[in-house]
Amino acid sequence: MAGEDDPGARKLRHDRHQEHLTPDFELTLPARAENVAVVRHAFGGFGDALDVPDHALADVKLAVTEACTNVVVHAYPDGDGPMAVSAGLSDGALTVVVADEGRGILPRPDSPGLGLGLPLIATLASSLELGTNDREETEVRMTFELDRGSGSGTA
Repeated sequence: MAGEDDPGARKLRHDRHQEHLTPDFELTLPARAENVAVVRHAFGGFGDALDVPDHALADVKLAVTEACTNVVVHAYPDGDGPMAVSAGLSDGALTVVVADEGRGILPRPDSPGLGLGLPLIATLASSLELGTNDREETEVRMTFELDRGSGSGTA
């Protein structure tokens, strides 16, 4: 868990109105490499159903892939655990949350990556928040401003 041992972790402050809404998309899978592709594919269908512009959907899928890959690589060093992904569309903005019950966002010395996932997500998303939710799960919360003229403002 991100917490006392991680000075960079912070509690996420959610909009109360948003917390009571049922997400438009929810998926929980074991945090395994093969399930990253499942989530990416599901977001493709979700984006198509909402008529998200192709360029915006490509950014969302890449950012979600990076966030899910971080869960697979970092969250559960001693085995499997859940990876939960949810998304909601409101006022032309898509908010995506990737959560896990693992050890939090900590560097892993044996990680083969160069640590570019979170900076890439920050570049693709309009906003990025990292921290823990009220259930003490690690959360990556990404918001994407969508083209309002695309018909994606309904949900």
